[in-house]
Parts: sequence; C-alpha cells; structure tokens
Amino acid sequence: MEPAADEWGGIASTRTIRGRTALGLACVVVIIALITAAAISKSGDPDLSVSEAILLGVVEGVTEYLPVSSTAHLAVVEHGLGLTSTVEGQRAADAYAVIIQIGAIAAVAGLYRARIVDLSTGLLVPRRPLRSPARALVAAFVPAAVIGFALGDAIQDRLFAIWPIVAAWAVGGVVLLSPRWTAPWGHRPFESLNSRDGLIIGLAQTLALWPGTSRSLVTILTALAIGFTLSAAVEFSFLLGLITLGAATGYQLLRDADVIVDQFGIVSTVAGVAAAAITAWAAVRWMVGYLEQHPLTIFGWYRLGAAAAVGVTALFTNVL
Repeated sequence: MEPAADEWGGIASTRTIRGRTALGLACVVVIIALITAAAISKSGDPDLSVSEAILLGVVEGVTEYLPVSSTAHLAVVEHGLGLTSTVEGQRAADAYAVIIQIGAIAAVAGLYRARIVDLSTGLLVPRRPLRSPARALVAAFVPAAVIGFALGDAIQDRLFAIWPIVAAWAVGGVVLLSPRWTAPWGHRPFESLNSRDGLIIGLAQTLALWPGTSRSLVTILTALAIGFTLSAAVEFSFLLGLITLGAATGYQLLRDADVIVDQFGIVSTVAGVAAAAITAWAAVRWMVGYLEQHPLTIFGWYRLGAAAAVGVTALFTNVL
C-alpha cells in the first residue's frame, strides 16, 4: 500500500494544498452539520425525528472508521439537535449513538466477510494460517472491554462535553501532522500479527475512550509504530473495531433498548442504522483506496478544522 520512496517527494509537495483543502472541508462540514442540527431541532424536544435519525446515521457511518472520532461528531450534533436537553434525553442519546453502530458494523462485516471467516476458522482450528492474527484480535479487544466496563460511566460524566472533545480533536490533528506519519512505514504484514502486538494495540485503544481521540487513530498509529505496513494497520483497526463496536452495541442493547424505543421509536432507530450502514460502506471503501496513494495528513488537517469550527461555534453561538 505504501508509495515507493521516489513518490513521497510529490506527495509532500502537494501536502500543503491538500491540508488546506481538508481544513476548509472540515470547517464547512462541521458548520453545515451544526446549522442543520439547529434548523431541524425542535426547541430542546428530546424526541428524534426520522430526518434527525438519518443525519446522525450519516455522521456515524462517515466518521466511524476514519481517524476523526465518530463519538465526537455524534456528541456535537446531538448537542445541536437538543437531544441532550433532559436527563432522559441524554441517556437515550448516549445509547442511540452506540446502537447506530450496528450499521457501521454491518458495512465492515460485509466488506471483510472472507477475512472474517478465515480468522474465525484460524481461531477455532489449530495450525491454521491466520491463527496468530486471530489471537491478536482477541488480545487487543480485552483492555478496552475491561477499562470501558469499569470506567465507562465516569468517562461519560466527565469527558462528554464540547471542550474535552475540541482538545482531543486538536491534539490528534497535531499528532497526525508529525513527519513520523508522513513517511514510509514498516514492512510487517497482517499475517505476522501476534498476541503481544494485539495487546499493545489494545492498550492504545483504551485512549479512545476519551471522545475526540478516535479509536481508528490510535490503533492505526500504534500498529505503524511497531512496524506494520499501513495496509496491515488499517485492516487490523477495522477488524478490531468490528469486535469492539459489536460488544459495545450488544451491551447497550441489553441495558438500554427499552429506553431508546421509548424515547426515539423504532422507525427513527432503524432509519439511523440504515444510513450508518450505507455511509460506512462508502467511507471504508474510500479510505482504503485513498491511503494506497496518500499519507494520513489529510485527517490531521481535518481534525484541526473540526476543532476550530466547533470551538468558535461554542464560543460565539448558542447552538452548542
């Protein structure tokens, strides 16, 4: 997936132009989302219309697997929609943000269905080729599951606010603009993943419990840091996300399914899930193709643009 060494000069020469484009795009996208949220908001009414559900589904699908933090995007739009104006609305909105991940899960499961079958077989059958990467996925899932279960409520109470999100967006943007992530990466293929690698990536994934950090960001960068190719890092991040999101969604359904149905209704929930599935499929396909020829820089500029747009909006308007 990585470009040849002599191609990096051309990539670097256009990096500023792409960065400015991404920065402008981020501002436009976030501002449009906020304006749309404010326009269709029902003056703090915590109910969820179909149009609002589709908006949230699109936000979830587009941002879930990109290193820009879907949690942050959803939290910002939910604030703008007024869904968090009551205690009941806040609980339902938090649960809904997890439930619509079903769409993103379905998209990646469909795109990587053959790989998932091979990994499942490798985990269950001794001496299969992908047994080691399958164990790595299990090892990577454990830290986030344990810490998320133990500290999830405390994290929601303290960090699900606009300024912690803006800070995480900005820090992640600066990290992605570091030269370390704009040069050729390691050479280890996906098949060389082992349990130790998985545990390292899994521990890094716990950082994404801070909204705005991005699970994809920390897992991809950690895999690159320990020597994997970009294609292996991205694929492992997607597959780990499938497990992590699946577990979180299942837990949320068991705990709050009745709250979501009572607050938002079945039709709106299904509409959001469908929108998330369609847009996540498109976003993953785009990201894989884009990274075959480009570095991660564009996402750094996007994060800085999103942080600036949300920060300015929070300071000078009453939308957030």
